[in-house]
Amino acid sequence: MADTCGQVLLGSGLTVLSHPLMYIKVLIQVGHEPLPPSLGRNLFGRQVYQLPGLFAYAKHIIKIDGKVGLFKGLGPRLCAGTIGTVVHSKVVQKCQEQGAPQQKAADGSLQYVVNETTKEMIARSCATIVTHPFHVITLRCMVQFIGRETKYSGVFDSIVTVYREEGILGFFAGLIPRLLGDVLSLWICNLLAHLINTYAIDDSMSHTGEMKNCSQAVTGFFASMLTYPFVLVSNLMAVNDCGLAGGLPPYASVYPTWVDCWRHLSRDGNMSRGNSLFFRKIPAGKMYAIEQKRFF
Repeated sequence: MADTCGQVLLGSGLTVLSHPLMYIKVLIQVGHEPLPPSLGRNLFGRQVYQLPGLFAYAKHIIKIDGKVGLFKGLGPRLCAGTIGTVVHSKVVQKCQEQGAPQQKAADGSLQYVVNETTKEMIARSCATIVTHPFHVITLRCMVQFIGRETKYSGVFDSIVTVYREEGILGFFAGLIPRLLGDVLSLWICNLLAHLINTYAIDDSMSHTGEMKNCSQAVTGFFASMLTYPFVLVSNLMAVNDCGLAGGLPPYASVYPTWVDCWRHLSRDGNMSRGNSLFFRKIPAGKMYAIEQKRFF
């Protein structure tokens, strides 16, 4: 119990610190670009037009809503984090109790990795399903910035609003791509880390433990990059056609299913939108418009 409380407190602290970053990322994901592009330099020193980065976007939000405005949607997100941590801990404990009588696989073996990853997958999936309604409300609180709505305010009022307008299914908008992304990311990360630790790192080498931890972090980053489209599609579907300006035409298309959303983004080359908050390139069509304005 004490470990769970510690995890909740630590998670809540990290959530508060990272919330402005997530807020800006979500607005970029839905395609809200309130600031014009500017001429800057890329990583190679070449002059290019870039969309505003993290700090410029944050200043824009502060100018309109003040510093408090950077924390829209924090309440439901904290609820999701707290409940998710408790559910994850309980499910992991239950899986360990049920697997205790069975013969354990040797530490570091492929079977051990598969067993542990399966337990983690079940725990994460349960936590995601239980907390997804709060995730949906969090995203909608953020997207209200686009149309300046006040439809979603408190956690309880937001729950009532979603249920009244969309029923139970409204709480689980975007759940399937989110679950798929989580599961794929977990398996890719753990299996790649196992391969690296088994075949690329010699146990006789010094600092073996640190190297294995580093490989886990690297494979985790790679897996998150690879499965980012699922995160993007999930967030877009959570706010799509929900009555907010940011999820309705002419600002955004209405997608019947998440597969349609995936196809539309893929066709337009927008599958990585919001993946980076720095050195943000301009889509080809917008770049052409800028060049036309410069020369004519």
